[in-house]
Amino acid sequence: MKKIIVLHTGGTISMKEDKDTGTVAPDVDHPLYEMLPSLATYANIEDEVVFHLPSPHMTPAHMLTLGQRIHERLATEQIDGIVITHGTDTLEETAYFLDLYLQTRKPIIVTGAMRSSNEIGSDGLYNLLTSVRVACSDEAQDKGVLVVMNDEIHSAKNVTKTSTSNVATFQSPQYGPIGIVTKTGIMFHHTLTSHESYPIQQIQKRVTLIKTYAGMDSETVEAIRQTKPDGIVIEALGQGNVPPQIVEPLKLLIEDKIPVVLVSRCYQGIAQDVYSYEGGGRKLKDMGVVFSNGLTGPKARIKLMIALEMTQNPSELVHIFA
Repeated sequence: MKKIIVLHTGGTISMKEDKDTGTVAPDVDHPLYEMLPSLATYANIEDEVVFHLPSPHMTPAHMLTLGQRIHERLATEQIDGIVITHGTDTLEETAYFLDLYLQTRKPIIVTGAMRSSNEIGSDGLYNLLTSVRVACSDEAQDKGVLVVMNDEIHSAKNVTKTSTSNVATFQSPQYGPIGIVTKTGIMFHHTLTSHESYPIQQIQKRVTLIKTYAGMDSETVEAIRQTKPDGIVIEALGQGNVPPQIVEPLKLLIEDKIPVVLVSRCYQGIAQDVYSYEGGGRKLKDMGVVFSNGLTGPKARIKLMIALEMTQNPSELVHIFA
C-alpha cells in the first residue's frame, strides 16, 4: 500500500460553521482528524499541520516554507505522494508557486473545500478522499502540481476559482480539466507539454498587480512607482492594450529598470502585441513591456516574484514568460 502525506495549511476545509450566527471560523482541532482513518482503505496516511491559516492570510513566504517542507519530507522518507489541504481563496496561487518551485516527479495534489466540515453538503472529506486516490495513481506522476476538487483534476498553471460559493468553482478556462475521478478509477485525458521549475532559496521581491479600466489616469501607476517595487504586473484590456494616460508612467518604470509584465484581464485567450495605437500592445512591447503567455494576473505576479530571485535581465525575463 502506498504512503501518502497529508499536509494541512488551514482554510474552510479546516473550519466549522457556528449554527447560531452562520459564521465560519477555524476550529481548535482540525475537523478532518477524526476522518483520516477512513482513508486507510486507499493508502497509509500520515498528516502534519504546517499552518492553520485562512487562505487570505497566506503569503509567498508561507508558500516557500511549505515547498521547503515538502522537499524535506521527500528527501528523508519513502513517500509516494503528497496531498495539501488549503483554503480556496488563494489556493490557485499556492498551487502555482509549488508547481514552479518543486522539483519532483511524485504526485503533489492541492485540495480544499467550499463548505465547512459541519455544513450540509460539506465537500471537504470527499475532496480529500479523491485527492488521496489521485496521489496514489501512477499516472499522476510527472504532471506537476495538480488541483483536485469536485471529481476533476486540474493543472496548477491553468486552474482558477470562478465562483464565490459554488462547489464546482475551480475551472480551467479554455483548457478544461486534465482528468477526472470516478467511483472506479482515475482517468487522465490531457497532459502538459512542458514544465518549468526554479530552485529559489528565498522569496523577497515586491511585485504589485494593477488592473486597468476605462478612463484610467496616470496617478495610480505614478504612485506605485514612487514606492520603488521590484516589479509590476498589469492586467491589460483585451489582447494587451492599456489606456493612453498610463503609457508614460509605465515607460518611466521600465527606465527605472523595474520589469513590467503584461497579462490580459480577459479569462480566455492570451495577450498579444497586435495594436499599434497609443497604449496598444505593439507599442507597449516595443517599449519593453514583457508579455505573458496566458497567465492570470495573480499567477503572473507569483511567477515574476520567483523569476526576479533568479534574474533581472530583461531578455531572460522575456524568455521565462514566453
